[in-house]
Amino acid sequence: MPYRRAAVAALAALALAGCGAGPEAPPADAPVGEEPLAVVASTNVYGSIAEAVGGDRVSVESIIDDPAADPHSYESTPADAAAVAEARLVVANGGGYDDFVTQLVEASGSAPTVIEAVEVSGLAPEEEHAESEEHAADEHAADEHGHGHAHEHGEFNEHVWYSLPTVQALATRLATDLGAADPAGAAEFTANAEAFNGSVAELVSRAEAIGAAQPGARVAVTEPVPGYLVEAAGLTDVTPPEFTEAIEEDTDPPAAVLQETLTLFQGDPVRALIVNAQTETPSTDQVRQAAQTAGVPVVEMTETLPEGTTDYVAWMGAQIDALGGALGTATGS
Repeated sequence: MPYRRAAVAALAALALAGCGAGPEAPPADAPVGEEPLAVVASTNVYGSIAEAVGGDRVSVESIIDDPAADPHSYESTPADAAAVAEARLVVANGGGYDDFVTQLVEASGSAPTVIEAVEVSGLAPEEEHAESEEHAADEHAADEHGHGHAHEHGEFNEHVWYSLPTVQALATRLATDLGAADPAGAAEFTANAEAFNGSVAELVSRAEAIGAAQPGARVAVTEPVPGYLVEAAGLTDVTPPEFTEAIEEDTDPPAAVLQETLTLFQGDPVRALIVNAQTETPSTDQVRQAAQTAGVPVVEMTETLPEGTTDYVAWMGAQIDALGGALGTATGS
């Protein structure tokens, strides 16, 4: 992934020292009383899924819930460290996207159950998953000496919350792990996950409706963030990979690559431009302007839930509808 986020292993340890060790987290097999099960999620996307499955039997805290925040460059706080130290279950993306969570868990001295969506997805090639873990360890060590460096990612797209089957698998895994921690709520967690997955299945149908009406329609993106949704919708991303990689790595694309991207809005232009609204650079501004000048619809998608939205299905459904609308296709919402 871009690994634009600052690694925070040292900060996590300092945070724990600054706020005290805090109450020791209960062992995984401790009985659950009247208090809700403490769950920590790396972003409010995963927090919303955990809430949908856990219901009133969980208390969820999302580390990143500011729609203006860039998850790639997030620096953890003492409050984050304290929350992780007390959590029974932690939900993260994995795949190098939110390594700060792993570092907080390691520094916490507790042993919560950790679920990584990338691992649940089964989408990452095994060798890339191993490389990601090795990279996280290398960055951890580098940060301790003040010599962090950017990561050169491979072809794997780690933004798996845009993979609807992955989200369904994650909900099922959450129900299983929550049920193990709170056996009295196991049936409720399973029922909640099944209801949630039914709603996500409807999202799959709405995305597929776009592809059925506009098979292979050409689109451009500023980053690979919505890649799995673009595939599910049967669309063709024709953006030069060098452009999206540069934006993802927080660098300027070569002038020739930028020019190649701008030509996508000339002659026979693409049908839509999908932008990551949380990453704006002079290069993405130029591409957005080119699209607007050519009359190409611009669809904004994000990495976290926007302000005022707390429900994953509603959020993703709105983005699917926006994409279908840009292509002149009803999604059946």
